[in-house]
Amino acid sequence: MSPMRGIALKLASVFLFTIMASLVKAASAHVPPGQAVFFRSALAMPVIVAWLAMRGDLSTGFRAQRPLMHLWRGLVGVTAMGCNFAALGLLPLPEVTVLGYAAPMLTVVLAAVMLGERLRLFRMSAVALGLVGVSIVLWPRLAFDDLSDAALLGVGLIMISTVMRALAQIQIRRMVAVEETSAIVFYFSLTATLFSLLTLPFGWTWPGWGVTGMLIASGLIGGVAQILLTSSYRFAGAAVLAPFEYASILFAVLFGYAFFDEVPTGAVLIGAGIVILAGVVIIWRERQLGMRRGQARSNMTPQG
Repeated sequence: MSPMRGIALKLASVFLFTIMASLVKAASAHVPPGQAVFFRSALAMPVIVAWLAMRGDLSTGFRAQRPLMHLWRGLVGVTAMGCNFAALGLLPLPEVTVLGYAAPMLTVVLAAVMLGERLRLFRMSAVALGLVGVSIVLWPRLAFDDLSDAALLGVGLIMISTVMRALAQIQIRRMVAVEETSAIVFYFSLTATLFSLLTLPFGWTWPGWGVTGMLIASGLIGGVAQILLTSSYRFAGAAVLAPFEYASILFAVLFGYAFFDEVPTGAVLIGAGIVILAGVVIIWRERQLGMRRGQARSNMTPQG
């Protein structure tokens, strides 16, 4: 194990995922979310296949032991990604990033319901604290009568995305017992590409070269980010790496201000601090309990 190398890879993946989200946000005014999901997934596949070939994992990457499990993981994952991409076009980048942090909190609850994991008072308290932070971020969106329908729709979409991401995490926890990591990575990109094609009749456009370039870049960068994320868990444990996921809020604030003239509100910053604190507490508690989540987390993306 080489923790510093793992941390560097994790931070690089978070940075690239934020760049990818910024590209999708910039393109959202010109293409529908389903089309953005297609480019994100389809263009990532050559990168992932090349990576599997370099590792000598092509045979395991193409071998699916439980095809229906991959299908279900693809369905919930592509739903999470599509809703996240749609929300990016309606809400500021830092706000979407912070609200997405609710996914680990929901995963703890769903794991108790669906996997029978014990939900002790300590973790229940951390989840409740995290949801308080999410509520602080949401409150300005829900408390004023003059809010636009677009903003409210964005909040609804990111909440759906968060639930779907938590369901995807639960599914991956089931899959790692019977499927190779390489197969989970490959078949998610494949199923996401195929599912996104179902949205073709619903408003796909012929974007200009600039927008097309952003969409192509989002797919290639997303594929590289996924590889860096997966590789980071070869050098450090999940409990070491998980807190560095929260570096995404720093990158989101920077890119949001630089490219979209977005300045996070006080509610977003306060809520983000509370959510991050709750997330770190949950990570620390899972480490104390000896829960092995490395394989599952190595297959998750910020979109599902």
